[in-house]
Amino acid sequence: MATGARLRLWSRVWRYLLVLVIAIGGFSATLVAAFEAGDAVVRGSLAARLGGPEPLVVLDAAVGLAVMALLPWRRRAPVLVGVVTGLATGVSVTAAGPATLAAVSMATARDPVRLAVVGASWLTGGLLYEYLVVPSGMPLWTTVLAVVAGYAICAAIGMYVGARRELIATLYDRALTAERERSLHVAAAQAAERTRIAREMHDVLAHRISLVAMHAGGLAYRADLGRDETRQAATVIQDTARQALTELRQVLGVLRDDDTAAVEPPQPTLALLENLVEEVRAAGVEVEVASLPESGLASLPPVVSRTAYRIVQEALTNARKHAPGAPVRVAVSGRPGGLLTLEVRNRLTDAAGGAPTPGSGTGLTGLAERAGLAGGTLEHGTEPAADAGHEFVLRAWLPWEGEER
Repeated sequence: MATGARLRLWSRVWRYLLVLVIAIGGFSATLVAAFEAGDAVVRGSLAARLGGPEPLVVLDAAVGLAVMALLPWRRRAPVLVGVVTGLATGVSVTAAGPATLAAVSMATARDPVRLAVVGASWLTGGLLYEYLVVPSGMPLWTTVLAVVAGYAICAAIGMYVGARRELIATLYDRALTAERERSLHVAAAQAAERTRIAREMHDVLAHRISLVAMHAGGLAYRADLGRDETRQAATVIQDTARQALTELRQVLGVLRDDDTAAVEPPQPTLALLENLVEEVRAAGVEVEVASLPESGLASLPPVVSRTAYRIVQEALTNARKHAPGAPVRVAVSGRPGGLLTLEVRNRLTDAAGGAPTPGSGTGLTGLAERAGLAGGTLEHGTEPAADAGHEFVLRAWLPWEGEER
């Protein structure tokens, strides 16, 4: 038998053992008093009407056993069992045991009406036994006080048990609620981390793989390339692929659980804008940059600077994929205490209206989310160019905290 089942069984057994102890003690007291005192005790009592103490003893035991059989129903009908056992004490001292357990069980509900009804039955039973069954000649107030004191003790024990049960149930519910909230927090944190990692992987790989695709496309369609040019293009593809793998390992490094994992390297910031532009120019894209000096960008908050770098990187990647050969203009402006403004525009080409370049389709959505997390906004769309044609323009505004020097 399991430990929990044993404890539940013992919690029931010890109550009935206590009832038996109280009942046997009361019955023994009645038996001794009835047979030792003789006619001096039974004169004018129920025993005298029954013809002696023997029938009274039998009646006491029978009533006590009868009401003891009602105890299994004390939780289904607490008031009824409490009243019946309380009234039974008017003809049976043996019934005091079952009446005690019934009163304690009823009091766990802490209902004033129930307590009053069962208390009245106890008082009635006590007065009935004292003045009709076995008169002792004690004053009325003494009998009332004794019954009230006994019932008050039983009620207090029951109310304490009920309060303790309620407290345990409340603590259990709180523990379950806390566990559910903890699980939700963990799930939310995991989802946020997965989203962050997915965003970083998209930003890193989209830029590198687009370079690989562009140079590989040149090798596929340029049959006039010489051996040196082919070797140079292949070397660029190899270096770019190696850089993509390196950056992918850096991003996935945060997923390692062991303590020996390398510390995640710093993420690129807007201070590396020139390096990013040089990589794009090396791929054959004409890029014009109008940016603040590096000394001015150094005061950018790290989060804003990383976000700005990723926005420009994704915008250049999209321009290279969807408008190949079109020049791109990047403008970065702003001041501390105001907004950092980013603008990337490229002319729409005929290739942009052809078959779409494969992609995740979530780049611009991810950029808008990044900007929102940094406290900024992002917009994009098509605008008429200064001359004929149209341009695709992406603009972002990010908060630049600090004071202008």
